[in-house]
Amino acid sequence: MAVDYVVIVAYLAGMLAMGWWGMRRAKSKSDFLVAGRRLGPAMYSGTMAAIVLGGASTIGGVGLGYQYGLSGAWMVFTIGLGILALSLFFSARIARLKVYTVSEMLDLRYGGRAGLISGIVMWAYTLMLAVTSTIAYATIFDVLFDVPRTLAIVIGGTIVVAYSTLGGMWSITITDMVQFVVKTIGVLIILLPVAVVKAGGFSEMKEALPTSYFDPLGIGGETIFTYVLIYTFGMLIGQDIWQRVFTARNDKVARWGGTVSGVYCLAYAIGGAVIGTAAKVMYPTGLGTADEAFARIVKDELPVGVRGLVLAAALAAVMSTSSGALIACATVANNDIWKRLRGLPADSGDGHDEVRGNRLFILVMGAATIVTAIALNNVVEALTVAYNLLVGGLLVPILGGLLWKRGTAEGALASIAVGGLAVVGLMWHYGILANEAVYYGLAASLVTYVVVSLATKATDAAVLANWRDRLAGRGGESETPEAASVAVSQ
Repeated sequence: MAVDYVVIVAYLAGMLAMGWWGMRRAKSKSDFLVAGRRLGPAMYSGTMAAIVLGGASTIGGVGLGYQYGLSGAWMVFTIGLGILALSLFFSARIARLKVYTVSEMLDLRYGGRAGLISGIVMWAYTLMLAVTSTIAYATIFDVLFDVPRTLAIVIGGTIVVAYSTLGGMWSITITDMVQFVVKTIGVLIILLPVAVVKAGGFSEMKEALPTSYFDPLGIGGETIFTYVLIYTFGMLIGQDIWQRVFTARNDKVARWGGTVSGVYCLAYAIGGAVIGTAAKVMYPTGLGTADEAFARIVKDELPVGVRGLVLAAALAAVMSTSSGALIACATVANNDIWKRLRGLPADSGDGHDEVRGNRLFILVMGAATIVTAIALNNVVEALTVAYNLLVGGLLVPILGGLLWKRGTAEGALASIAVGGLAVVGLMWHYGILANEAVYYGLAASLVTYVVVSLATKATDAAVLANWRDRLAGRGGESETPEAASVAVSQ
């Protein structure tokens, strides 16, 4: 394993070096949080794919393939569908808003009254997403170095916190591009063909496994529907995803670069499911859990050095999601919660003081993420809570604001409150993993939004005019949502 260790250590050292490089470019709030809004198509596509394809998509995707066959691709496939929908239908408008957070978008649309409560819900989602990614280090470092769970979380989490704190989004962008390349080579170019060949080819796989393993709907219609509801719609509204949209140089980059990312995700989904199906042929029994399939096939079937590269690919997948969730969590905590509680505009300042403040929040949120990850054990439950809160609480007011001009601030606030509380109560009643929580919570949020919006005064025409101007790319980030809503009403 000595050569594999060298590959992994060199990779981790490279991540820290890129964090140091990114620190030299992060001279303003825009640089630190959204890479100066300067990414072109190649970098934008790679970083968008990197953030959405994390440990759950790689290790978990292979595990679902091991458990269900080709239909195990549906979880990651619905993530790809979400990125495609976001890119084709919404990303251009989102990019033109020139904001930093989802809550700032809600303030622009509804007149500056929805930011704090939506920020709290989004912060809870991004924190739990960062936690679940950090927990995944335990599995990878256990395979690599046979270290205790707590130490593995601290090592992986500290490296991500370090390079994210140093350079912000510039560091994360450069590291994500490297991680995208490593992940593509390690998983799709190396592990996928090796797994199929070791399993005897597709003909042998079909003979060795039940026909259900090759049924595209074998995982079950209800499960697929739940994946669409949680992951496809979750991709449309998550701060971690929107913050990448904000990095695009222009709306065309956001649309077509994101489309390329979505197609890549679809291919990645199928590749992971095929690897898992091949692993089922090679290891029909003997695995403690389905998620062990990835590590087992890497350890047993790949040569020295190559094994290190593929394990680095798994590490890359986890780190890209972890860093993206961490900077999103810190951005929301600082801009949407802390500043509002202090009575400051969310978009105040753009100099070195702002960089220092956001850097401090990444450090604090990173420490909180590591501590929480050590305390929690169940990744699936934590991730389910995160996406249930996001979709149940924020999907309706965000999409409603983009698509329905009659939606009001009162309707949005009531929708967030009712949807969020309903999801929490239903998870307590039915169980965290029950589908009913997101089904009924989302329905309650939708009904509340429509009824309250129609029962209250329509949004001020001047606020809507300002909103339309920003959607069309007229207006800049120097004008805060609060100031804009005041100015247009005078």
